[in-house]
Amino acid sequence: MIGATRDLASLARDAVRALPLYAPESADGALDLSDSVNAWGAPPAALRALAEPSAASVSRYPSPRSESLVPALLRYLGLESTGDVRIVTGCGSDDVLDAAMRAFGSPGDRIAFSSPTFSMIPLFARLNGLEPVPVPFAGTFDLDAERLVDAGAKITYLCAPNNPTATPVSRAAVEFVATRASGIVVLDEAYAEFAPESYADLVGRCERLLVVRTFSKAFGLAGLRVGYAAGTASVVNMVERARGPYKVSVLGERAAHAALADADDALGWVRRHARLAVEIRERVATALTTIGLAPLPSAANFLCIPASNASVLAAQLRARNVLVRCFTGLPREPRALADAQGSALRVGMASWDAMQRFLDALAEVRACE
Repeated sequence: MIGATRDLASLARDAVRALPLYAPESADGALDLSDSVNAWGAPPAALRALAEPSAASVSRYPSPRSESLVPALLRYLGLESTGDVRIVTGCGSDDVLDAAMRAFGSPGDRIAFSSPTFSMIPLFARLNGLEPVPVPFAGTFDLDAERLVDAGAKITYLCAPNNPTATPVSRAAVEFVATRASGIVVLDEAYAEFAPESYADLVGRCERLLVVRTFSKAFGLAGLRVGYAAGTASVVNMVERARGPYKVSVLGERAAHAALADADDALGWVRRHARLAVEIRERVATALTTIGLAPLPSAANFLCIPASNASVLAAQLRARNVLVRCFTGLPREPRALADAQGSALRVGMASWDAMQRFLDALAEVRACE
């Protein structure tokens, strides 16, 4: 080809060449429990909203910053009466997380986080020229708040409940970091709807805190990619500058707005199915315990099951058309991860019939060991 005198990949940034492509497993007809999305679908109100727009509505750009969603999001978070709080939206919560790193991190700055955590955090960090600083969890999987603060990082990332361990973190630890960290604190609450409590209220008291949420999990709108965050005006203004305009599509904004309505087929539906996921999670955890496995305490819509043979279990489950997420190379602390040699399965919740299928397949696999 004209001008092709050198390897084009060599023109890319080193940080980009080193990044792996995200390639989740898939299989036609499989029971997919690997993504921790809402297995029951989306709120009926959101689905109706998606059927309403005319072709003309998608021929124009959406609103630059999803302004129509802001009042509803503030109400949903209980922050409508909290002064100086604003909302920023994005193409999924990971878009907001990436924009926050660009907004506040300069190349060479550090970002501290408890490890293991959301796998995109160290990737986004490297892509933005930041130095990842992993900090081990405390023995109970709570944040080691003092070590996170002592890291002196420009950005500190917290995930509550944590992904991929599903474990809750305490309010005391979150508040300690949010009030004492030297830089910006980003609190990822992607799974907050399944947890005993949210810490979004801290935004009103911690001026450098950004609380990030998503419509991809409890709201069942993963395919529309709608994320958002709440923070003080000074923090949100910088994230908005870094994220650019038009990040939420017309359809995504419309569906999210409908899902936030205080109605039985909107927020009522979301809350009922979040409770159902929690109830089934506890049943599955009990069933796993009875067969000798030890899932970690969960505050999300999935279970993390430490197992030294996790990769073998995942492959054998896949052979039976059941997909789960396998993690290897995890930190060897706390003790539960050390005993499993840093390997674990992450299993999302679905209907009880689906989870029974998973349990039956797992029993078959273990019987062959």
